[in-house]
Amino acid sequence: MTESTPVPPNSNPAEAVDSVIDSSSEAGTVATNERTAKTRQLLGMKGAAPGETSIWKIRLQLMKPITWIPLIWGVVCGAASSGNYTWTLENVLKAAACMLLSGPLLAGYTQTMNDFYDREIDAINEPYRPIPSGAISVPQVVTQILLLLVSGIGLAYVLDIWAGHEFPTVAALAIFGSFISYIYSAPPLKLKQNGWLGNYALGASYIALPWWAGHALFGELNWQVLVLTLIYSLAGLGIAIVNDFKSVEGDRQLGLKSLPVMFGVTTAAWICVLMIDVFQGLMAAYLVSIHENLYAAILVLLIIPQITFQDMYFLRDPLKNDVKYQASAQPFLVLGMLVVGLALGHAGV
Repeated sequence: MTESTPVPPNSNPAEAVDSVIDSSSEAGTVATNERTAKTRQLLGMKGAAPGETSIWKIRLQLMKPITWIPLIWGVVCGAASSGNYTWTLENVLKAAACMLLSGPLLAGYTQTMNDFYDREIDAINEPYRPIPSGAISVPQVVTQILLLLVSGIGLAYVLDIWAGHEFPTVAALAIFGSFISYIYSAPPLKLKQNGWLGNYALGASYIALPWWAGHALFGELNWQVLVLTLIYSLAGLGIAIVNDFKSVEGDRQLGLKSLPVMFGVTTAAWICVLMIDVFQGLMAAYLVSIHENLYAAILVLLIIPQITFQDMYFLRDPLKNDVKYQASAQPFLVLGMLVVGLALGHAGV
């Protein structure tokens, strides 16, 4: 028989219970943080965790599913602005196919290509990303880019046939959008090196392009819708600037002229919020001018909480609160887009 060291009884049972509770709480917090980090990784968000080994999850991470949402929503807004959308099974399937085109396929193509050309910057700012971390090889990434591009343009052409277009409008938009995505990320033009051009190209890609596709699928795309959505995309430029705050250090080291690098963090934050608020306000004024007063009032009511969250989070610390601000304020922005789409459809613009 061996001797064992006696364990003295705890003189304070309450402390023992508290200790167990604290340990369980810490373990739960760690587990929750790990799950959150893995979710962020899968969605392609800031604050992700390294170490993913599933090649399909890595491929999905490259496509950044979190970025698909505004493009899918843009299709909805375009369908609304056409004034011709009705709730039939065929129309629902057409809209779903157009959402697949704008979101997973072409936005996935854009994000994967952007990661490919940004691998040096990501090695500084986000080393856990799939390419700089070595989780996926460069040839695998190139294959993914080409597959998403070809699938997207092919689906766009199918949608044109389905809609009975004499001219393949949706396919032309898909090709144009893919070209803009390429020159945004790739040298020698690499529009993202210029804070103004790059962010506007990104804003228009998130608002105007999917809007045009949805409108063209169910109606006839006209110059008024083209111009209005391009103006609205200046609010999207403000949203695009928000994404620059997470990579200020890497952009500065590599000489990229993002607005936070050019003007400083505080000034860039003000430029960002003013672009978002002013151009939404101008859209509300336009709705009043075409006698869509109710829709204009709703849009103004949706702008107010955005301004509140800008003051609460973004303007106080844009580097720390960029993701929190986007999560809290962007739902009101995208709802405002739908309000504008419905107003245009109602007015027959």
